[in-house]
This record gives sequence, C-alpha cells and structure tokens, in this order.
Amino acid sequence: MNQTPLRLLIHGASGRMGQALLRLAAEHTDTLNVVGAYTGRAPAQRVVDGIPHFAAKELHGAPPFDVAIDFSLPEGFDAILALCVERGAGLVSGTTGISQAQREALDAAAKAIPLVWASNFSLGVAVLDELVERAAQALAGWDCDIVESHHTRKLDAPSGTALTLGAAAGRGGATPQYASLRAGDIVGEHLVQFTGLGERIELVHRATNRDIFARGALFAARQLGQRAPGSYRVRDLLNG
Repeated sequence: MNQTPLRLLIHGASGRMGQALLRLAAEHTDTLNVVGAYTGRAPAQRVVDGIPHFAAKELHGAPPFDVAIDFSLPEGFDAILALCVERGAGLVSGTTGISQAQREALDAAAKAIPLVWASNFSLGVAVLDELVERAAQALAGWDCDIVESHHTRKLDAPSGTALTLGAAAGRGGATPQYASLRAGDIVGEHLVQFTGLGERIELVHRATNRDIFARGALFAARQLGQRAPGSYRVRDLLNG
C-alpha cells in the first residue's frame, strides 16, 4: 500500500537550513510533499521548482500541512508555533536564541501537538547525547570536559550543541567544563572527555557536511507525523 506523502511546511526557507531542507526534500517526493515555503521577505518568485513560496506575514493563510519545520529567527517563532497549535500539526524547530517565555510556550503547546526543539538535529549527536548521559551515570567522580570546534564565523561559545551535551552529562551526575575553538572552516566537532585516575574515555562526533542537520530535521518530521502530542528529543525518535 502506498503511503500518503507527509505534507511539510518550511518556515525560514531562505536561510541556509531552509534551502538545504527544500533541496533534500525534493529527493523524497514519494514520502514528503512540501506544500509551502515561508521567508521573512516577500519572495521574488511565487513558485520555485513546483513549491509555492510565501512571505512570513502570509502564514495565517497557509495550506493544510501535517508538520512544520522551522529554522527561522526568534521574532518569527511565536507565529509558527501558534499556527501549529491552531491546525493541530506537528512542529520541528531548530530556531536558536528563543526566550524563556517562548520555551514555556513550547511546553504548553506540547500538551496539544507533537513537537521537537533541538540545537542540533544530527542523528549522530542524538546518539552521543545518550552515551554521554550513560557515561556520566557510570563514572561518578570522574572529570568531564567538553571541547567544541567550529569555523571562525561562529560567534557563540560554547556552542548550543556543547551545552546540550553538558546538560546530558549533568543529568548523569557530572559537572562539565567547556572549551571552545574557532578555526578555519570546521563544520562542527564535539569531544566529551571523562577522565579518572589512570584512564580516560573520549566520545567524539565530527560533522563534515551541514546536510546532516537538514536530514535529521526531515527524519524528525517523518517521525512526528506518527506521534501523539508531547515534547520529544531527537534521541526519543530514533527507535521509531
């Protein structure tokens, strides 16, 4: 039996992630149907490669969709979250810099819709997150250090992913310390090191292509299309 393609809305379609999402979704038209791409400014073309494009201010008139993927800015986040709640649609968001009030709005929305917010949608990082928590639980009293490396244009330090991994270590009982490196064109590397007397464990993830983040977001969207309301982590979605 053929499965009806998941109807996707892309919010923040003009950004680097939005463009990657549109390009990669086009490779899976049997399972994904992008019904609308929304940008901050009015689009130069209304239809690009068969996909309708709209300005963010037109979001209220969005066509029917099952899941929205949002990689926009904090000032555009409230509108897409409200629309998903209104339509009963899922939300996958990687928008960073959201406020405490917006985080609380996410928690409230999770009572009505399935959603996932993450600083990093790499499936490898999702597995690393779980491994770090388990290692911290098992290695009580060991030093925990997180070293993250990124390209020279990245301004925030530690990275959002490093802080997410640090939270995983904290849930396991460790107290992480952070170090940040900015060099060349490094896409992203994260090392979590546990050090005891006479031994050391290193857990490492290296990203060599930014498409991994878009692929992970598309994976999350597929999974949310089958989920009950709730707030999910990427790692929660890995087991189907």
